[in-house]
Amino acid sequence: MIETWLEALQPAHLNFLLQGFRITLEVALISIALSYAIGIVLGATRYLDVPGLATLFAVAVETLRNLPILYLLIFARFVLPTLGIRLDPFWSAVVGLTAFEAAMISEIVRAGLASVDREQIEAATASGLTRLQILRYIALPQALVRMIPPTVSQFISLLKDTSLAVAISLPELMHNAQIIYNGDPVRYVLPILATTAVLYFSVNFLLSQIAHVLERRLLRT
Repeated sequence: MIETWLEALQPAHLNFLLQGFRITLEVALISIALSYAIGIVLGATRYLDVPGLATLFAVAVETLRNLPILYLLIFARFVLPTLGIRLDPFWSAVVGLTAFEAAMISEIVRAGLASVDREQIEAATASGLTRLQILRYIALPQALVRMIPPTVSQFISLLKDTSLAVAISLPELMHNAQIIYNGDPVRYVLPILATTAVLYFSVNFLLSQIAHVLERRLLRT
């Protein structure tokens, strides 16, 4: 048993797994940054009910939220090239994940903004602040704090969803894990998948702990 684990987790295999994990983290971090920024814009626009744009964004968000992530990844990798947009597996994964997560984050943002006390909004309006000023100085700062738990949960889901990019041949963690344990499915699959689970868990647990600390500090201010 021990010899099998040592053989499965030999330095060459571990290095190959870590190479895939690096790709996983890179895709996740870029997708998180892009989806967060886009999601705030989408959610704030819908909250402000900007004529024309709010309706357009609502249709886009509802469409993306109700499509499987795998569909979006395949669309980005194989359909966009027929439209003249050619992306390699890495950026196809970023586009597909960002599109879905931005839609999800926009709903979190919109709900967070809607949860701000109406009396504060009415008082700010009576004071002569514009809607954008109210959004910037009153609604959004409070909403961002309330958004931390669901937003982090969404980012944790995003990190796990990078594994779906194996369908478009992205050499991420699960892709490389499959290559290793396919060499000896009976003996390698358990130690390789156990190691993969530890890598996913370590990052996701760290994210959740950072979120708890950040939330506590923001609530004190």
